[in-house]
Amino acid sequence: MVDALAFYFVFVFSVTCHEAAHAWAAKLGGDLTAYHGGQVSIDPIPHMKREPFGMVILPLITVSISGWPFGYASAPYDPAWAERFPKRAAWMALAGPGANLALVFATGIAIHLGMGMGTFEAPYSLSFSSVVASTVSEGPTSLSGALAFLLSILFSMNLLLAVLNMLPFPPLDGSGALPLILPEQWHDAYRNFIHQPMLAWIGILIVWNVIGELFWPIFYLCIGILYPGLTYS
Repeated sequence: MVDALAFYFVFVFSVTCHEAAHAWAAKLGGDLTAYHGGQVSIDPIPHMKREPFGMVILPLITVSISGWPFGYASAPYDPAWAERFPKRAAWMALAGPGANLALVFATGIAIHLGMGMGTFEAPYSLSFSSVVASTVSEGPTSLSGALAFLLSILFSMNLLLAVLNMLPFPPLDGSGALPLILPEQWHDAYRNFIHQPMLAWIGILIVWNVIGELFWPIFYLCIGILYPGLTYS
């Protein structure tokens, strides 16, 4: 149960940063909708108030049953603004997974700082929740062991959120970022296409079946960058 709660709190923090980045990018681009809703903040409360089921109820239920939190959140934006400035809206879409990648990078720095201090070491066995290990013999029951566990799931979960949301299928952020590379004359037709409700369900089904095949190779690639010279299978 303690591990499940740790997963839930890391989920809430990671998703809050993701949605706050969307809201902040929209504010920079001239849309104050999310700003007025309080979403330009890493305080999770405004995000929970907007999506209480996706941020609180559903992830708590799923983490209690399976040990893994499943949920969702959203930052509001003005559709008229997105229609008028499609490339600004695309940068807004990229900001969310960009925040998750920034957290992966920051976690990697924290891991290396801990290794430099003699607190952490590369794990003997690699997993989603074991990206770094404590050098203290008490393992996960020690303070450094608990911190290693939190940093591990922070690293892995944010990498997963970044990979997941960069897939170019509605309703994920990758589909919203495509106007950056599409010809301008295609923007209106593309926007009308991705807003079809059935397309979101098809996108979720596709992602559900391919995310594992995409995530793990990227995970091992990032581990190779984190620990040059070490090989895990």
